[in-house]
Amino acid sequence: MRLATLKDGRIAGVLPDALVPLPGRDMIALLADEAAMVEAARAIAFAARPENGHLRLPLDEALLDAPLRPGKIIGVGRNYGAHASEVGGPKLKAPKLFLKPTSSVCGPGTAVAIPRAVQKPDWEAELAVIIGAPAYEVEERVALDHVAGYTILNDVSAREFQFDQPLAMTSFAKGLAQFCPIGPWIVTADELGEPWALDVDCTLNGENVQHGNTRELIFSVPALISYISRFMRLETGDVIATGTPSGSGHFRNPPRYLKSGDALALSVSSIGTLRHSIA
Repeated sequence: MRLATLKDGRIAGVLPDALVPLPGRDMIALLADEAAMVEAARAIAFAARPENGHLRLPLDEALLDAPLRPGKIIGVGRNYGAHASEVGGPKLKAPKLFLKPTSSVCGPGTAVAIPRAVQKPDWEAELAVIIGAPAYEVEERVALDHVAGYTILNDVSAREFQFDQPLAMTSFAKGLAQFCPIGPWIVTADELGEPWALDVDCTLNGENVQHGNTRELIFSVPALISYISRFMRLETGDVIATGTPSGSGHFRNPPRYLKSGDALALSVSSIGTLRHSIA
């Protein structure tokens, strides 16, 4: 099942070329309610019948918002081997974590406004994991039982706050307004299946600048959930941004940063493509 949030606040199921409006306006509440999720799946299947076109909206005319507003967003740094190599530093023995605030979230189609004072804005295409059942001190072998679904996230980063300061300010670098485009929708865990071998790509103005696969993750999705849940309770709707492949702008020679008018398309296989621009 695929679930989206419209700009007017409605929740909708996603079909290949249409949306199915669903009751309610709170995605996290829907993800937390097993019975409501079953009802949503039935409503989407019913609306997909050829004779029920009146229950559908054209997908290409829809204005989508971020699929949810997470309680917290936990980012994972240097979690692909090639990206860890281009960043440098010692081999990680545990995940390198940071936080992005909910205020950084924006949706598909957003023209992200980079603050004028930021000189080194960068992109990072990522698979995002959405927590379903709350998780605290869970074992890795059952960690995926706590996943509601998956989406795509751009971990936009002001690199000067990461690398040009005496002490790195990673959460600040990645937490500015609109620095967390998410979407275009959630693909539920039962539809996507195991997240072991998903392609992750980013194109900038039509040029492919990142390509990786989740089989290259240093710390897998269940390993991340288990590790994080040792220290904090993961709640329904929380998001884990699992890391980015190599190819971000800061680590190129010469470095390449986002600028006004840039268009990005971030894709994860079995999910779709998140598109947004730079204002």
